[in-house]
Amino acid sequence: MTGDVEFHEVLHSLRVWDTALPSFDPASAPADPVELFREWFVHAARAGQAEPHTMGLATADADGRPDVRIVMLHEADARGWHFASHATSAKGRQLAGRPEAALVFYWPAVGRQVRVRGRVSACGERESRADLAVRSRGALAAALTGRQSEVLGSAEELARASAAAWERAGAEPDAPAPTWTRYVLEPSEAEFFQGDAARRHVRLRYRRTAPDTWTRELLWP
Repeated sequence: MTGDVEFHEVLHSLRVWDTALPSFDPASAPADPVELFREWFVHAARAGQAEPHTMGLATADADGRPDVRIVMLHEADARGWHFASHATSAKGRQLAGRPEAALVFYWPAVGRQVRVRGRVSACGERESRADLAVRSRGALAAALTGRQSEVLGSAEELARASAAAWERAGAEPDAPAPTWTRYVLEPSEAEFFQGDAARRHVRLRYRRTAPDTWTRELLWP
């Protein structure tokens, strides 16, 4: 089929990292992975990486089947990596049943990725409401629309619900969205990958060995 030929021609013509890549000396890395993450995040954003705050979030359902989607980073601090969603969404239900998850950031502009694994906790109502309060009217409207991951009857049904939510978000900027929940992933492991044109990639893994102690180790690429 023509489509098959075109797909494979395009697929096999693609290259990665057709640009100068930054260096990374793991010996100079800070003791805490969050500190290194913040440094890399700022560097990627200033290097022109589009949407560096988007990340893959992997969870597992009740049968252990993996699931993944792109979400937005809300914070990275001493507690861990923060994001938010509806507690009634697929990811919310999965996290309630299996509160472990993995994150991945990929910043091709600088040939870097960061992977994080750990336990996820739901923040309280006050923190979850504060999370939504600082976001845009559109974000509030989406939260008020709700029903994330449920089966949708028609595009018209969504249009009606969304229009009503946008109107309420404009008239009531502090309107509560009861299922909106802020989550924090407390890392047990974090890996920093720096790509290299000669394929001698640098991989530095942090493993938590005590509440405030991290072991650092290099990995073969």
